[in-house]
Amino acid sequence: MYLVKWQPRTQSVNRWDPFAEMADVQNWFDRAFGEFFGRTPLDMASAESAWSPLVDVHETKDHFLVKAELPGLKQEEIEVSIVEDTLTLKGERKRETEVKENEYHRIERSYGVFQRSIALPAGVDVNAVKASYKDGVLEIQLPKKEEVKPKTIKVEMA
Repeated sequence: MYLVKWQPRTQSVNRWDPFAEMADVQNWFDRAFGEFFGRTPLDMASAESAWSPLVDVHETKDHFLVKAELPGLKQEEIEVSIVEDTLTLKGERKRETEVKENEYHRIERSYGVFQRSIALPAGVDVNAVKASYKDGVLEIQLPKKEEVKPKTIKVEMA
C-alpha cells in the first residue's frame, strides 16, 4: 500500500490573447515578402558581423589536408596558427567601399572578421606544416609523424 498526496482539483484557465494570431499573420507576411525582396538591412548587418569560411578536412596515409574557401581575401590578410592540438584560421573580409551606383539592390556575400578553429588529431608533425593560397582556396598540409603512419608488414613463408 502507498499513500498519494491529495491535490485539490483546479480548473486550468487558458488566457486568450487577441494579438497572438496577429503575430502569426505578421510572421507569415515577413517570410513571404522577405523571400520576394531579399534580405533586410537587419539581415545584412548580422551577416556582416559574423561569418565563417567553409572547410573540408581530408586524410591520406601520409598527411591531413585542410581546404578553406576564402574568396576575396589577399594572402597577407590570412593568419594560420597551431597551438597545441588546434589549427586556427583568422582574417577579415572587408566590404568594398567603392560603388559606382547610388545604392545596392541586393547584398548576399558575408563580410567581417572570422576565426575558425579545428581540433587536430594526435600525431601531426607541426614543424612540417605547409600552407598555400590560390584562387580563393587556402590549402594546409599537415604531415603525420612517422610513428603514426600505417606500416605494411611483409608476411614470409615459414
